[in-house]
Amino acid sequence: MFPCAAVEVKNEPILGFMEGSAERKELLKALDSLKGRTEEIPCVVGDERVWTKDIRYQLSPFNHSHKVAKFCYADKELINKAILASVSARKEWDLKPVQDRAQILFKAADVISGPKRAEILAKTMIGQGKTVIQAEIDAAAELIDFFRFNAKHAIELEKQQPLNAEGSTNTMLYRGLELNLEPFTFNGFVAAVAPFNFTAIGGNLAGTPALMGNVVLWKPSDTAMSASYAVYNVLRDCGLPPNIIQFLPADGPVFGDTVTSSQHLAGINFTGSVPTFKRLWKQVAQNLDTYRTFPRLAGECGGKNFHFVHKSADIESVVKGTIRSAFEYGGQKCSACSRMYVPDSIWPQIKQQLLDIHRHITVGDPVEDFSTFFSAVIDDKSFARIKRWLDRTKSSPSLRVIAGGHCDDTKGYFVEPTIIETTDPQDAIMNEEIFGPVLSVYVYPENEYKEVLQLIDNTSPYALTGAVYAQDKKVVEEAAKALRNAAGNYYVNDKSTGSIVAQQPFGGARASGTNDKPGGRHYVLRWTSPQVVKETQVPLTDWRYPYMG
Repeated sequence: MFPCAAVEVKNEPILGFMEGSAERKELLKALDSLKGRTEEIPCVVGDERVWTKDIRYQLSPFNHSHKVAKFCYADKELINKAILASVSARKEWDLKPVQDRAQILFKAADVISGPKRAEILAKTMIGQGKTVIQAEIDAAAELIDFFRFNAKHAIELEKQQPLNAEGSTNTMLYRGLELNLEPFTFNGFVAAVAPFNFTAIGGNLAGTPALMGNVVLWKPSDTAMSASYAVYNVLRDCGLPPNIIQFLPADGPVFGDTVTSSQHLAGINFTGSVPTFKRLWKQVAQNLDTYRTFPRLAGECGGKNFHFVHKSADIESVVKGTIRSAFEYGGQKCSACSRMYVPDSIWPQIKQQLLDIHRHITVGDPVEDFSTFFSAVIDDKSFARIKRWLDRTKSSPSLRVIAGGHCDDTKGYFVEPTIIETTDPQDAIMNEEIFGPVLSVYVYPENEYKEVLQLIDNTSPYALTGAVYAQDKKVVEEAAKALRNAAGNYYVNDKSTGSIVAQQPFGGARASGTNDKPGGRHYVLRWTSPQVVKETQVPLTDWRYPYMG
């Protein structure tokens, strides 16, 4: 049976994968089964596996000679077919009790926690270049937590009802995003556009709207295809009916043009770049007159996340937190620290400790060497973008590389962890997202920390995550006021990464997105269209009010 509101749901434990452990043995077996193998992944519409002529390949980022998956892009005709099949299934799905829909996610979470854990971790490691612990945090713990907590929150939401009054009862119904009023049936779908960097995000973008009674077209990332397909298959095996989530790899612009031009569009659930989200938003705006209802748009678009260091900070905590935040998973986290502000009085100590640790950071094959701290960046486009930044650094008078700075794409898309010192706090490297293992540091006069707080708030268009390191409580309070709008997830004496479902619901505003806080109880409400029903037991017997006599 599914847990009800009274049953506690806990965060999934993160396994250690120590030498000789049972989980490590299972993972090694799964990794070995995938070596040199190319998985074939079709588009899935209903129960039909469809291949188009537009064949693509997912390459392993740390060994791009390995074709991890062969897949195909859905064309406009197939996408439109999926839309019609989805909306035809929506009404029956929406009318199912929320407990039945939640049961599928609870069961899927249990399966990923148990028999499918090793497979999904292995596919995330090989396909997305994650180390064992980064894969475990993402594709196991976070994905499981998303499914369990969102299912729990959906059940709790339905139990939240309005007050009744004497002679009448009031009920709140939590429907999917579009109306179902006979004889007119207005059925809509949600387009879920997923990124490469978290297997869990793809599962959440598609799974949560479906949980709330919607049908979904899931466009997985080309570079996370294998792990995404494994998650989709788990959902189907755990009872998700056909046509509720369609699995549709596709060219981004083709998918976007097709879904935003459909009158059935009910919403877009997106994680990715700012330009892509802006393009989708503009397309929705241009097509408003063709829709039967206003589409719901939710987007998370990354950040230029900061670590502010005060002279009172604990230096060891600053250094180790910054190394983890800036370089784990090669900086390919939306929350990764990429700009740091350090007072001149303690910069020599911090710099030396950063360099001491930097010498021990291993970058390599996360499958063959479990001691690897991070692996290659995701693909050739990412590699080329980061290389342009590194090349620019070498020619700029205000920038100086103090560690790293090299890259090599001979076998995989490898970029050294790089630390750059800048004398210009307004340089582009301090405000534009790089999405790679590049940390920029601005050293400021220690007594000008208040001005630096304002600088942090005004430098970047993003407002996703940020951290303040200070032992001085007065400074902590000052920083909280100055940076109130600078980050959606704000940390005090902790790194800017590592949010946990139900503990730190995640998201930011400004250019970072619509701040819908997936991982929190309010997120499920984004994917419903509530209806209030008042039923009166005592009929009205007079149209006049008593004061009228």
